Amino acid sequence: MTTATTTVTVSNKLGMHARPAMLLAEVAGKFNSSITVSHDEHDPVDAKSIMQLMLLAATKGTALHITADGDDASEAVQELETLIKAGFNE
Repeated sequence: MTTATTTVTVSNKLGMHARPAMLLAEVAGKFNSSITVSHDEHDPVDAKSIMQLMLLAATKGTALHITADGDDASEAVQELETLIKAGFNE
């Protein structure tokens, strides 16, 4: 099993509100890997759960730590990092 991690900063001005959380969960759901997201003030949550992602209360400038475990971990982390760096396409 492969583990991949990255840290990426939320850049969109409204942070990770409902729509970005939905997008992130949607992208994470495409992968078989177990994926978690956390930041310095919050324990890891399931990246495939919109509600758990919203509990992170990730505002602009929050550094999110993404960890994936599984056969497609590298691809999952790379795609999630791209989404966040793109400001959730907002």
